[in-house]
Amino acid sequence: MKDKRVLVVSSEVVPYLPENELSTTSFGVAKMIHGQGGQTRIFMPRYGLINERRHQLHEVIRLSGMNLVINDMDMPLIIKVASIPKERMQVYFIDNDEYFKRKALFTDEDNNLFKDNDERAIFFAKGVVETVKKLNWAPDIIHVHGWMASLLPLYIKEYYKNDPLFTDSKIVTSLYNNGFEGTLNANFNEKIKFDNIEPSKFETIENPSCTNILINAIENSDAVIKSSEVLPDQLEDYLKTTSKPVLEYFPPEEFENKYTEFYTDNVL
Repeated sequence: MKDKRVLVVSSEVVPYLPENELSTTSFGVAKMIHGQGGQTRIFMPRYGLINERRHQLHEVIRLSGMNLVINDMDMPLIIKVASIPKERMQVYFIDNDEYFKRKALFTDEDNNLFKDNDERAIFFAKGVVETVKKLNWAPDIIHVHGWMASLLPLYIKEYYKNDPLFTDSKIVTSLYNNGFEGTLNANFNEKIKFDNIEPSKFETIENPSCTNILINAIENSDAVIKSSEVLPDQLEDYLKTTSKPVLEYFPPEEFENKYTEFYTDNVL
């Protein structure tokens, strides 16, 4: 993986959020690439419960300042950055006061999904791409972790399909058993359609459940990794039908070699 560029986009990353399978694996992937001489950029949302002072986040003025149009609304994009201690790896945070200032990830105090989680996911996907474009950093691999990041494959393959920066990028989606119950906003598809994406490209998420959103991510990816030992039955059944390369689950102590082999033999 020496000199390869890997864009790691995740819903959650340690040490900025608590340790779980998703946050530790996405960090572990970036650390693995970095340790092998590759280049990494990590992107995640800047949730309001992230302590900016403790983690020394600061705004990058040259990257901030543009507006992203979400469902016909102009939403300011703010980019913050921090360095993971001891690792010399930078993490970029996609921020917007309307979407990410609240002191919670995806649900309110009654454990109900936020009604704008669909818009937050669209904003995150667009914000990542627009920031990478400003950095003029063409990734060899884009590795997506977590449902909040799972619109990125669709947007790169459709909304940004004519952008030369991503022409040669390969997309890998990691699947985890940490989704949400129920569905996102019933108007989710209309908001995607507003971006002039063909409805046939997101038929899967006509019913925007977590599993269907992940299936759409797989449809728009080049390869898939099972990052949880157990996945929902519907996802497992779908994986049996895909012709795309799928890496089976491996425990953390084994995944470095397996991920590297998968990248080099099945993705690049």
